[in-house]
Amino acid sequence: MKSSPPFGVLLVNLGTPSAPTTKAVRTYLAEFLADRRVVDVPRVLWWLILHGIILRFRPRRVAKAYASVWHEEGSPLMVMSRRQQRALSDALSQQYGQTIPVALAMTYGQPSMEEAGRELRAAGVKRMLVLPLYPQFSSSTTAAVYDRLAEGLRGCPHLPEIRWVNEYHVHPSYIQALANSVREYWQAHGQSERLLMSFHGIPQRYEDRGDPYPSQCRATAAALAEALELHSEQWLCSFQSRFGREEWVKPYTDFTLTAWGEQSLASVDVISPAFAVDCLETLEELDVENRETFQHAGGGEYHYIPCLNDRPDHIQMMTKLVQEHTQGWD
Repeated sequence: MKSSPPFGVLLVNLGTPSAPTTKAVRTYLAEFLADRRVVDVPRVLWWLILHGIILRFRPRRVAKAYASVWHEEGSPLMVMSRRQQRALSDALSQQYGQTIPVALAMTYGQPSMEEAGRELRAAGVKRMLVLPLYPQFSSSTTAAVYDRLAEGLRGCPHLPEIRWVNEYHVHPSYIQALANSVREYWQAHGQSERLLMSFHGIPQRYEDRGDPYPSQCRATAAALAEALELHSEQWLCSFQSRFGREEWVKPYTDFTLTAWGEQSLASVDVISPAFAVDCLETLEELDVENRETFQHAGGGEYHYIPCLNDRPDHIQMMTKLVQEHTQGWD
């Protein structure tokens, strides 16, 4: 009789449209932006804004952006997440001397939590470690995974034993992998005058009411700067992707790049440590839009340093996280 694995891993990321089309993007945005964790505006008002304005006009523009970065196998986020899933399963299976199932789920879109749960159950998993690929905890990301998983498990007659990885924003292996990626980029392309560590932003009021995400982002940036032995004038932590008119956490990435361009900064390197894989936001907003912002303001060379993606040291970091959080299960 085939024995059950000691545990399984549920790897979770945000999500992606199924195709670079207006229809697919509209379906994805409707689910994503309807989540109270993402947008906490009163429901009636937000429903009118979302369905009356945003979903009428935004999907076409976003679909065009997706089409510019789409792979034959799917969106960059999906393609790379699948590679991470396979690599992590291989690494864990080698480490434990038996197959350790790793399922991939998205908070929004496909594959769903239910689909991933069925995959793990079919593999005989009775203990599950949930690993959201968000180094820094936020109520709008990691907490949304909690909500979505709970919803998916609502109809399950026999719940698995569950553990969580809440965050890993200053985990030594994570910081080391980031530092390795920056050093390798510098060895291949040279080091710019400044390193901008740009994180996805959230409204300032989220931080004011206790969301730890901005402070964890700043801690990640400081730890990476220390690992790279940078002086304070050589790096900065900033926040990108504002939406709406309210104040978001500062400094803003686009404002910073505009100011640096106006100062005729000769070169800048940009990295986004909040993302475990490259996606539309990094490949289109950071690498294209913000490059134009910096150079149109008078700046010089602009270099985007890719996310950790399926780098071996990134997979090793995930393996260590799993080992640390599953002690006693092996």
